[in-house]
Amino acid sequence: MINNSKINLAILGSTGSIGTQALEVVENHSEIFNVSVLTANNNSKKLIEQTRKFKPKHIVITNEEKYNEVCEAVCNLPVEVHTGAESLKQIVTIDSIDLVLTALVGYSGLFPTISAIEAGKHIALANKETLVVAGELITSLARTRKVDIYPVDSEHSAIFQCLTGETQNPIEKIYLTASGGPFRNKSLEELKNVTKTEALNHPNWDMGNKVTIDSASLMNKGLEAIEAKWLFGLEPRQIDIIVHPQSIIHSIVQFKDGSMKAQMGLPDMRLPIQYAMGYPKRLCSTFPRFNFMDFPELTFEKPNQKVFRNLHLAFIAMEKGGNMPCIMNAANEIAVEAFLNDKLGFLEMSEIIEKAMDNISFIKHPGLKDYAETDLETRKFSESLVN
Repeated sequence: MINNSKINLAILGSTGSIGTQALEVVENHSEIFNVSVLTANNNSKKLIEQTRKFKPKHIVITNEEKYNEVCEAVCNLPVEVHTGAESLKQIVTIDSIDLVLTALVGYSGLFPTISAIEAGKHIALANKETLVVAGELITSLARTRKVDIYPVDSEHSAIFQCLTGETQNPIEKIYLTASGGPFRNKSLEELKNVTKTEALNHPNWDMGNKVTIDSASLMNKGLEAIEAKWLFGLEPRQIDIIVHPQSIIHSIVQFKDGSMKAQMGLPDMRLPIQYAMGYPKRLCSTFPRFNFMDFPELTFEKPNQKVFRNLHLAFIAMEKGGNMPCIMNAANEIAVEAFLNDKLGFLEMSEIIEKAMDNISFIKHPGLKDYAETDLETRKFSESLVN
């Protein structure tokens, strides 16, 4: 991706956890990266701060109610302000953009990512739901448009790094590692009464609320398994999940001769972000270094899918294929939002997802319109269960 001229970035979701850390990388490598586009959904204050600092040519505030506020705040800067969800799909097609970092949360990342790929833009993908919902469509479109997708999730970045130089060597199996989250050793009985405050207290990673809840329920690992299937052309039987509480080994590739390669490092999302943005070069960093003496033991265990049913449901959706992962994802987004708003208990999230998977019409070979209709139908059904 790196060439002699600066790389022009569009960062979708610049005010979130991934977006803000990506801008740290930009700040540390201003000789390599230039910010062309920044977007936010609601956080107008943060978007205004970022605009003043990085001076992009275009910004998008998706929430139209905040458009005037943003316009007034940056009126003295040479920046064009856009608003509305449609603007996200249009802004990524600007000729000057080289790389689009999609750090939007959930289903909202799907259509802007499709627009960017259709426009021939390379993608740094932090929005796993894009591949969960429409993996076959996205990967096929990327091949047709000759667009590279660089994974940003730490686990997929690890697999991507382990595969460098292994073009002729097929994968036998991959292991995606999971920290186990804050409830790793809890029983079903104990999980009945856990609070959102407890669920948001992740032991290793600093992430946004939705991803943190997904991590606590192990749904995040299920979403990552589906994403890995499409990114690396795998069958479900080639994907395994192992709980690794220290979060030092980020994932492992096993080859047909039985040898294994793992990518290791401290849990710091700036590393995979920087690798995706700077690929194929490893850029210098001042990030903290791993010391073996600080971690004399690295441990591993199997996830308990009877306790953490979301992981089990995700693998069912992956095996079923079609629009089933789309159903699962939409129901999960509604369930997580309800849990964060104190409308559901922790274990009730799985019940909502399972009921949606049992009741929404299954389509074996969906098109883009089918995905959109499935998502909408599932959200309405899941909301009716919550209310």
